[in-house]
Amino acid sequence: MRKINLVLACILALGLICATVSAEQVSLENGKITFDGPEGFSQLSDEMIALKYPSTRRPRYVIANETGATSIAYDLKPHRVPENKIEEMKDAFSQVFSRVVPGIKWIEKKVIELSGKKWGYLEMTSNAIDTDIHNIVIFTGYKDQMLIFNFNSTKEQFSSYDAELRKSLNSIQVTE
Repeated sequence: MRKINLVLACILALGLICATVSAEQVSLENGKITFDGPEGFSQLSDEMIALKYPSTRRPRYVIANETGATSIAYDLKPHRVPENKIEEMKDAFSQVFSRVVPGIKWIEKKVIELSGKKWGYLEMTSNAIDTDIHNIVIFTGYKDQMLIFNFNSTKEQFSSYDAELRKSLNSIQVTE
């Protein structure tokens, strides 16, 4: 019994440590998807993710700065994204976003190549209830799913994190 309690204590301590360390290299799918998180970013708890993204379609994984105002959300969604359809999907996403995102202003909509794959790239600013937001959304196909990242910041903080967020974006590695 004492041995089990010690093991549980170690697991809990490790969980607390992992939740507070900086997000250096982040991985998903047993290391098949990786990227370098900005220094000082840490994994948000499920409760914090639910607060930041109240939608039922919220991402499962988010790393953020200490205030949570600048973050990188990432997830695999159950949508097939064939590489030859990235351009069409980028256009479809931008049309939907234009209809449903308040105050959207497009900065760039394009297809990029990253880690040997084509990705849809959507960069925009928009209005939230209490602040203006700068988003960079990228997506691609991964094993019959959609791999999606959202590099998100308040417009106020974006200039301070712009270079670090783009460095994280460019560090994405995908192996299948």
